[in-house]
Amino acid sequence: MELDRGPAPAASTEPVLEVVDLVTEIRSVRGPIRPVNRVSLRVGRGQAVGLVGESGSGKSMTAFSIMRLFPTPAARVVEGRVLLQGRDLTELPESELRRVRGNHVGMVFQDPSAYLNPVITVGAQIAEQLLAHNWPGDVEQRIAELLTQVGLRPEVAKRYPHELSGGMRQRVSIASAIACDPPLVLADEPTTALDVTVQAQILELLAQLQRKQGMGLLLITHDFGIVAELCDYVYIMYAGEVIEEGPVDDVFEQPRHPYTQGLLQGVLSVTRRDRVRVTVPGSVPDLANPPSGCRFHPRCPRAMPQCRTAPPPRVTAGNGRTACWLYESDQGIGQQRPGGSHDRTNDGSAAS
Repeated sequence: MELDRGPAPAASTEPVLEVVDLVTEIRSVRGPIRPVNRVSLRVGRGQAVGLVGESGSGKSMTAFSIMRLFPTPAARVVEGRVLLQGRDLTELPESELRRVRGNHVGMVFQDPSAYLNPVITVGAQIAEQLLAHNWPGDVEQRIAELLTQVGLRPEVAKRYPHELSGGMRQRVSIASAIACDPPLVLADEPTTALDVTVQAQILELLAQLQRKQGMGLLLITHDFGIVAELCDYVYIMYAGEVIEEGPVDDVFEQPRHPYTQGLLQGVLSVTRRDRVRVTVPGSVPDLANPPSGCRFHPRCPRAMPQCRTAPPPRVTAGNGRTACWLYESDQGIGQQRPGGSHDRTNDGSAAS
């Protein structure tokens, strides 16, 4: 899939979003669970950033933590900071957060049907958001502009969600997310519930809007292909932690962490129409009882003794960072431990 995004404005080095050592806990009968464990990331103005990982890795919970909009009352942020344009959202009361949501940060959810009111027209729902944030212009005109921006006719405003297709509902969701011109939009698996053709259309729309309006975009997905087309920078999550980050081209060309290597090898085996191989055997661990040391070590083909006992260091590797014992910070930036190899096969995977 090739997205025609047009010329991209230069992304600012000034972050619109900066998440620092964020920890989220969920109370459970088995004790506290941490689906977000010391996560740090940033999104610059005009930058598209991907957050990638398997189901259960903590991607969506990271987005909910940023918004403090949890799917369960048992979840809460217990540590860390969420800086939106320099303002720490973790310190705001709920009444102030309601002014931030929609106005300064928009969100596109995985299933728009779960978030659109079935008994209110889509135009009335967008109007509610505009009025709640004191939109200074003509509200009806703004709704017509938004629907046109997302590829819908203005008369769609008079229709109810059940009268629209899945793709049209997601376009309405995007219109609602950008209604107040927020500097940041979070998109949580925005194409998962759609068929392949409509997925491409929605991704094209997001790319065009992000570039045209210069907004920061945090795209949460399990699909590396989407990240390759849409994003400038990528964070890889596993079991609630960020284990690798870097510019998208660098991560694709030379993935450092064995988990990233396995995920990308799976992508390559599909695109080359080879028989799909299980490149990362096993599954994400139970976060109520995570493995000691590196959380990936039970699935890692290159695990060493220290991987089982101590959390890996975060070291600079190339233009990004990785959390892996294969790299030792005291041997120089990005240097791999003796006994490992930086050699790669032609497909970019680690040479065995």
